[in-house]
Order: sequence, then C-alpha cells, then structure tokens
Amino acid sequence: MRLEKCWFCSSTVYPGHGIQFVRNDAKIFRFCRSKCHKNFKMKRNPRKVKWTKAYRRLHGKDMTQDSTFEFERKRNRPERYDRNLAENTLKAIKKIDKVRTDREIRHLEKRMKGKNIKERREAAKELEQGIHLVKAPLALKQEPSLTLPKISVKVPQQQAQENQAMEE
Repeated sequence: MRLEKCWFCSSTVYPGHGIQFVRNDAKIFRFCRSKCHKNFKMKRNPRKVKWTKAYRRLHGKDMTQDSTFEFERKRNRPERYDRNLAENTLKAIKKIDKVRTDREIRHLEKRMKGKNIKERREAAKELEQGIHLVKAPLALKQEPSLTLPKISVKVPQQQAQENQAMEE
C-alpha cells in the first residue's frame, strides 16, 4: 500500500482517496481533497496559506530539521522480504514515533515558554483596569487592601512635555 503526500498541504493521501492532476509536461500532482485541488487551480502558494504544512514549517510552528524525518523519505527500490528485518523495522518505527512525539512536545514547549508570562501580565492589566466590575466602588474605598498596587511608569521629561502640548 503506497501512501502519497498531498502536493498542496503535505498531508497523507491514502489509496483510493483524493484527486490526481497530470499537467501537459507529465508532472503528477496529488491532492488529498478538493480544497487543496481548488487552491492549486487558483494558483495559491502553499507557503502563504496558513493551514498548510509548508506555512507552519516556514514560520517556525512545526519542526523542520529532525533526523526522524529521514525515515519518511520515499524509496523506489524494491527490497527482498525478510521476516526478521520486517520485525525489526516495526519495532524501530514505534521507537522513532516516540522520539518524534517527544521532540515535537519539546518544540511546542519552547515556542510557548514566553506566552504564559505574557498572558499573566495581560490578565493583571485587565483586572486592574476593570476592578470596579469585580468589586463595588464603595467596598474598594472602605478596604484599600482589595485594590491592586499601582504600577508606576517612568516617562522621560521630553515625552511628558510633548503629551501636554498635544492635550492643549
């Protein structure tokens, strides 16, 4: 059973599925679904369409350089069947799959590392701006411990003068 790759989105095309387009110069394009085929006919670039594998790799969303991708490469040379070799290959496939998933998880954690800190800052800022929605204004006046501490921002003297000039 030969599994092909979609020319547009790089997903797997199983036998009996998808569309095959043969250009006048005998170049074969395989598509997993009509969505990919239509985008190809509209002459869209897969690197600019956000849901494709090419876009995700180009913009650092997916891993690009990994030794486990070497095993996915297409080989056209037939091999003589050997039961031991097939058994060892199946064991190796499982190990390689585990290594790949671990590396993908590590890659995603590295990408998202700074996002948690940023989200907390944004949440604190939003809470500070809308604290009156959470607690009644009278309760805030009676108990100052309920208010968040004010964050002071240093503004250069020149910028402060420009802002005052704009206000007038």
